[in-house]
Amino acid sequence: MVYAVVRAGGRQEKVEVGSVLVVDRIAPSEDGTVELAPVLLVDGDTVTSDAKSLAKVTVTAEFVNDLRGPKIVIQKFKNKTGYKKRQGHRQDLTRLKVTSIK
Repeated sequence: MVYAVVRAGGRQEKVEVGSVLVVDRIAPSEDGTVELAPVLLVDGDTVTSDAKSLAKVTVTAEFVNDLRGPKIVIQKFKNKTGYKKRQGHRQDLTRLKVTSIK
């Protein structure tokens, strides 16, 4: 069983070949692929975390689609002063499918 832990969108995600992950918005290259930086590689019983060994490892994912996250409502309220503020936010996201770990 081969899997890797990659750095994507400010977080670390555990990925295998064929897994689908949702990360912060990433622009794909011309051919629709994205290279992800590995932090850890597990190949059977062998665990690789050395920076020199991980420099040779490539994790490739293909771009599936862009989407937006759920709406988050931010409300601020101060009692007895009449201060109310309401703001909304939706994060821009990208869905990727991992194609190879080499």
